[in-house]
Amino acid sequence: MPGMGDPRFAHAVIAMCAHDEQGAIGIGLGATIGGIGFHTLLEQFEIEPGIAPDAPVHFGGPVEMRRGFVVHSLDWSGQDTIDVAGRWALSGTVDVLRAIAAGDGPRRWIVALGYAGWSGGQLEGELATPGWLTVAGDTALLWDTDVTDRWSRAYEAAGIDPRLLVAGSGTA
Repeated sequence: MPGMGDPRFAHAVIAMCAHDEQGAIGIGLGATIGGIGFHTLLEQFEIEPGIAPDAPVHFGGPVEMRRGFVVHSLDWSGQDTIDVAGRWALSGTVDVLRAIAAGDGPRRWIVALGYAGWSGGQLEGELATPGWLTVAGDTALLWDTDVTDRWSRAYEAAGIDPRLLVAGSGTA
């Protein structure tokens, strides 16, 4: 929400991937990291790009920026892949990168560095304040919406015109 106070999450779109009493993890999909593409990431692992497009790498969040994740369609699963409510999957091992490069990976995928993480009860506390807007997990928002439009489209899906939002309120 405007006026959240944490610039790291300005216009953030976060795909929540796990949430239980121990905490929560989400992958930011609302911004890309300038100057790094998927091929550069593959080169760091000495993986030939193969048929993989040089897709942008997303800013997954401020935690462990050197750690990579792939949010992907459910048509591929590897070691430690997490099924996220039957809507998408999350993988964080190099096998998904190899599979994508070889053309054997998921049909749809987004690569991100870093993640957003919360300790037990922390996310619930943040959601009780006016800083976040939650919307249902929508695969069209992930796969069919350009990264620059995800934030506004999420608001529109909730019936809110984001152009009418303000960071503060007046007094009477």
